[in-house]
Amino acid sequence: MKTKSDYQALTATDDALKIIRECFTEEQKGNKCARNKTKNLLKEYFIETADGSYTLKSNDVNDKSETMHTHHGAISESMEKFVKPAKLEGKKEVKILDICSGLGYNAASCIEFLGDDVDIEIDMIEISRETIASSLFIEDPLKSYNIIKSAVENKLYDDGTLGVKFNKDEIPDRIKINIYLSDARYVIKEIDKKYDAVFLDPFSPLKSPELYTLDFFLILKNILKDEGIILTYTSAAPVRSAMVHAGFHVGEGPLFGRKSGGTVASKVPGVIEKSLPDNDERMIALSDAGVPFRDPELNASNDEIRERRENERKSLRGIKKFASTVKTPIYLGKDVNDTRLKRRLLRNINALGFTDLKSKEVKYIICPQFDECICGCKASKLDSSSSRINEMIKRLTNVMEENKV
Repeated sequence: MKTKSDYQALTATDDALKIIRECFTEEQKGNKCARNKTKNLLKEYFIETADGSYTLKSNDVNDKSETMHTHHGAISESMEKFVKPAKLEGKKEVKILDICSGLGYNAASCIEFLGDDVDIEIDMIEISRETIASSLFIEDPLKSYNIIKSAVENKLYDDGTLGVKFNKDEIPDRIKINIYLSDARYVIKEIDKKYDAVFLDPFSPLKSPELYTLDFFLILKNILKDEGIILTYTSAAPVRSAMVHAGFHVGEGPLFGRKSGGTVASKVPGVIEKSLPDNDERMIALSDAGVPFRDPELNASNDEIRERRENERKSLRGIKKFASTVKTPIYLGKDVNDTRLKRRLLRNINALGFTDLKSKEVKYIICPQFDECICGCKASKLDSSSSRINEMIKRLTNVMEENKV
């Protein structure tokens, strides 16, 4: 169901970040030419995308031409996946939380999109000084990028990372940018404001699970306005599941440069324009693929979070949830002609006490996805992905309890 790209966001090459660290050292020694030298050294690591904006080559793939952003356009990706779906038009004041700001494109695109008549406050969180400093060496992809550069330079100069300040502080009075160079988990626990939108743009869920946990989303829920929106590029099942378990309504985000759309979440169902695909709803609700990442104290390591989820999946797979192997839930209620596949599917459902893919109990579990009742319960189709997921979870649990009796 999911491709590798659904889970994977690429990371900047170590070589480029090392060059930037060396620039920090040189400037701290008083070398006013260090930044120009660094800009020249970084040219081979910056790749121009289709819309004229630049991105960094990535560490994470064998093909060195691969980059952190889609080749369709780094700025276009920010606009289409984060800014436009955030429903910020018409507001006079906007507050944005930009988690894992990276090169600053999401923040710059937001400022550009909203125009000159909106008061904007953006809290940018980026744990890597080198990554956010990369913005200082990129050709401006749009006018508002100068504002981001000014904010980044101010921050890095004030905390002693940079030894020289070149910008003329091009931040308008109506715009306030706060930059936090820290783990986002620690930052959000201290926030006492409400946001119109959260741009959630970390590395992949498997690489940075700490920023996709149920516990992280519970905190985000508290600092999001009632009709606020969380947007992320990933469509991974544990991420969407964590959002649902945290009490969000979820939907599919815009499709741009990937095979599937990202994810949109809000406390209000009417904000969600597009439901999740039926197969995704089933995998989240009924299989071990939907087990979310957990980090109760918001301080666990990536390895601990991944191991905790794997252990939970093992404890549920074939016992309380359908095995995610061969994507069993998507075949429930269907005719399967492939003999080998059907044999594996029957083995998986038999483990939970179900006798057939089209049994009455199976139809009862998946009935919430249909416009008209297919099981005799006479219930109407629920109107949101989260409602359908929660109802299917409830029905599977009920059937499992009845089977025990």
